[in-house]
Amino acid sequence: MTVASAPHRVLIADDDDDIRRLVEIVLQKAGIPADSVDGGIPALEAARTACRQLVVLDVRMPDMSGLEVCRQLKADDATSCSHVLLMSSDYTTEDVAAGYAAGADDYLPKPFSPGELVRRVTRLLVGSPDSTT
Repeated sequence: MTVASAPHRVLIADDDDDIRRLVEIVLQKAGIPADSVDGGIPALEAARTACRQLVVLDVRMPDMSGLEVCRQLKADDATSCSHVLLMSSDYTTEDVAAGYAAGADDYLPKPFSPGELVRRVTRLLVGSPDSTT
């Protein structure tokens, strides 16, 4: 199954409009259906309303951090199966360790290349980094 034919949806949460739109456009151009919201609380609400296979979260959001959203998604039986990709400009060993400790499946540093974003999302969605080629 290719990503484009997969019935899965990706949820993107970032409080920066430009980053959120960029991620959504890059994924959609790669044939990956995606929706976006502008913060952590809306991300939790959207994920609980319609469980997503993947939630892409900015770590630093003012209403609720991506780490906290990740913890809550993983603790809730209804959303614990969602994969989580954290994105952040904070990319120290400690930051990455905190992300994985919160339950993240991957951690992408900002700035990122569109190709790297698509590779990581594809791997989480279908298990193969080359599924879109």
